[in-house]
Amino acid sequence: MSKKILLVSNGFYPENSPRSFRATELAKELVRQGNQVTVVTHPRQGVETFCQQHGIKFKSLGNLTWAEPTIKGSGVVRLFWRIIVRMSLLLFEYPKIQLVFLVKKALKNETGYDALISIAVPYPIHWGVARIWSKKIAKVWIADCGDPYMGQENDTFKPAFYFKWVEKWFCKKADYLTVPTEKSINGYYPEFHSKIKVIPQGFRFEDVQLFTGEKDNSKIVFGYAGMFIPGRRDPSEFLEFINTVESDKPFEFHIYTTTPQFVQPYIKNNGRVILKELVPRDKLLFELSKMDFMVNFENVGNTQTPSKLIDYLIIEKPVLSIKYGDLNKQAVHQFLKADYTQKMLLPDRELYRIENVASKFTALIP
Repeated sequence: MSKKILLVSNGFYPENSPRSFRATELAKELVRQGNQVTVVTHPRQGVETFCQQHGIKFKSLGNLTWAEPTIKGSGVVRLFWRIIVRMSLLLFEYPKIQLVFLVKKALKNETGYDALISIAVPYPIHWGVARIWSKKIAKVWIADCGDPYMGQENDTFKPAFYFKWVEKWFCKKADYLTVPTEKSINGYYPEFHSKIKVIPQGFRFEDVQLFTGEKDNSKIVFGYAGMFIPGRRDPSEFLEFINTVESDKPFEFHIYTTTPQFVQPYIKNNGRVILKELVPRDKLLFELSKMDFMVNFENVGNTQTPSKLIDYLIIEKPVLSIKYGDLNKQAVHQFLKADYTQKMLLPDRELYRIENVASKFTALIP
């Protein structure tokens, strides 16, 4: 039976981010399964045409207009602006806090839906829904969460303590909280665990074009796509090692990242560490599919699971998992000899088929 679904998200096509992929793929598949889907998001270039092509109704969330503080200058001045940027985020969730007001305004005239699905991060998306939420808007509110907020383990600093009450406030109002893995549940307050449903990230595998040509076997090529976090998802130990390790074959480590500053000190004349330009996800997967294996830099704790592992599953490449502070040099040596016996164990690919993911969402709708 067709459902009328309202989806609210900060990230959506054509933005290149995990939460944008989450919202975009889900909206497309919900329509394919016969539902009426309205997406409330920012009016980015091309988004209206995209929605028309896929049978999605688009409504504007408006633009984020509050000025974002930036790091500038050098020396003491640069340090000052680093503190300002960090404190703005930690103490006030600035400038994303503007989403609370944008979401409330965008939803004030919305009524009669079977379900409202709000997608975070950032969490002010959920807070905006909570400000205006009533059963007049929809029969059920599903708050879809990526990484935990107060329970996150991989940022250098946690949000200010008073956001604990903000998180509990919106969790009380939501009918369901959806998280990507079972381990994610521990990142949320125990009193809300009964509301939590595990729904992984989803993609339509048939849309992914992979490399089918003949591989160049004269060298070993491996890759990583994602951000780095010093002291946590930290590449320094691994990069230092591969710059000095002996290998029977020449090799190249290709890195696609939004945090190149943690890679640049390790780029040497030997050509082993190569920074690549950021590319759209479809092109990225095609490029990664040419490689011999992938690298994963482990998070601290287990409540956050890197979304890139799903991409590695789709391209069906062995994964070398690196833990900062405990580098398994033997495993690195083995991978460089095409011995993947210590490869990371990944879940069943079928869990991430968008058809199955969308069905898990609709199963929550009365």
